[in-house]
Amino acid sequence: MAGKQPPEPKNMVHQNAILCETVGKENRYQKLYTNYSINPFKEFYVIAGKPNQKEEEGEADNHFLQVIKRANQEPVKKYKQPQTEAQEVGWITKPLLQTDRGDTRLNFFRQNSPITKFMDKAWLEKEQQSMGN
Repeated sequence: MAGKQPPEPKNMVHQNAILCETVGKENRYQKLYTNYSINPFKEFYVIAGKPNQKEEEGEADNHFLQVIKRANQEPVKKYKQPQTEAQEVGWITKPLLQTDRGDTRLNFFRQNSPITKFMDKAWLEKEQQSMGN
């Protein structure tokens, strides 16, 4: 511990040079936005006005309303083709062939035999008895 030296005092000139360099880099890569608008792709909620404030009536901006309406649509209605690979799955939702639900070769509907009906009733009664206890 004998070799430990006290820390050197901070040089204010060097500290100011570092600060100037940092601020210069930030200003070089930062872009100042002064034109703000509402994001049309985000859900928009209207908040009620103040109760003691008179409401101003004006014309609705039709272009803005159309942009909001289009942004809230599903991708299939907005675009002609899928924009991402994930959208390719399920993009075409219409069936390729019309199916006949009456055709028993491909439609296997649930059928109950007499023994199945009997066991369903027995199981239901057993459940009702156990719930009553």
